[in-house]
Amino acid sequence: MLALIVALVLSTRIKAQTYTATYLPSNAPDHTQQGQYGTNECGSVSSQTSLCQNAYINSVDDFCLFAPPYSGPNATIGDTERVEVSWCLRDGYGTRLIPDGSITGAHFLQTPDYVQVTGVGDLTRLNIPAGDQGGELDPHGADGNGNPIGGLVFSNAFGQLQQLHEWTNYMSDTQFCFRACKPGPSATSFCQHIYDVMGCLWNMPGNYDAGVFERCSGDDGEPMGVYGTSTWKQNQPTTPSAHPAPSSSLCTTYSSIGNGLLVRSVSNATNATTTPTMTSATHSTMISATPGPTFGDSGITASNTATSSTLSGSRKVNSGTHTNFITGWQISLSASAILLGLALCF
Repeated sequence: MLALIVALVLSTRIKAQTYTATYLPSNAPDHTQQGQYGTNECGSVSSQTSLCQNAYINSVDDFCLFAPPYSGPNATIGDTERVEVSWCLRDGYGTRLIPDGSITGAHFLQTPDYVQVTGVGDLTRLNIPAGDQGGELDPHGADGNGNPIGGLVFSNAFGQLQQLHEWTNYMSDTQFCFRACKPGPSATSFCQHIYDVMGCLWNMPGNYDAGVFERCSGDDGEPMGVYGTSTWKQNQPTTPSAHPAPSSSLCTTYSSIGNGLLVRSVSNATNATTTPTMTSATHSTMISATPGPTFGDSGITASNTATSSTLSGSRKVNSGTHTNFITGWQISLSASAILLGLALCF
C-alpha cells in the first residue's frame, strides 16, 4: 500500500511540473500559445489595428495596458479577456498607441521585487465599454494559457530588457493597475492571480489620484491575500481589508504623459477591427475573425471596412510555454512503482 501511495504522489508531481520558455521581443515567434488571437512577432511599427500581445512596463511614461481589440457592447473585459491586445504610451513596439489624454493620472512604483503602475482615465478610448467594471488579466487563466492567450510582458526596470513571467493587470472603463514581478522566489506571491473579483484597490493599494503623473521607488509591502501566517481565499465568507499601500520615496513628477505620435502613426491606417469567433478544429484551436464594430478617436478616421482573417493556433506555436512535460525515466519510475504497489496489495 505504501508503494502505491508513493506512486500516486510521483504521478501527481510529474503532472504539476511545467517549464516556461523565455523570450525577448526580438526573438519571440508569431504565436507562443495554441489558440492565440494575436501575435508576439510585433516589429516596431505602431498601428491602431495591431494585434500585438506584447506589453511593456518600464516607467510612468513608458507602459502598456491590455485592452480589447474591438469595440461594442460585447467588448467587456470579461468577454474579451482571452483576446486582449497591447496598447502602449510609447511608439516603436508594434502595438496600438494609447490616445493622448486617455490617461488622466498614473503612478509608477518600483520595488525590489516588482514594478507597478496604477491610475485612472477614460479607458473607453481603449475599446472598453462605458460602465464596464472590468476584470483581471494574468499569464495563467483557467487553462494555463493566459488571459489573453499568449500575452507576454517585458521590462527594463531591473536592468537589461527581460521577460517577466508573473504579472497581473486589472482593467475597467475608468481605472487600471498593472504589476509585473522580477523573476525569483517571491514572484508568484507578489503577483498573485487568484483574487480576480477584488479589483485594483484591494490587490494593488497605492496612489490612484487623477491629475498626477509620478515615478517613485518603494517597499514591497505585503503580498495580496497574505495576513501573517494565514492566506485568505476568495470564497471565504469574511473579506479582510486591503493592505496599506507600501511606503514610497524618491518620487519624480511629470507634467503629462503621452506619445504625441498618434495622429502621424495611424493617419493612413485602416481603422478596422475584428471580433473573434471560436470554432472547433481537429488537433488545434482555430479562431476565425469576423468583422466587428469600428471605433473613432481624435485625429483618427474610422473606417467602414473591416479586415477578415483566420488565425491558426497551431501556426508557429512554441510548445515550451506553460506546457506539461514528462521524461521517459519518470514514466518508467511511476509505472514500476504502481505495479509494485499493486503486487504488495494482492
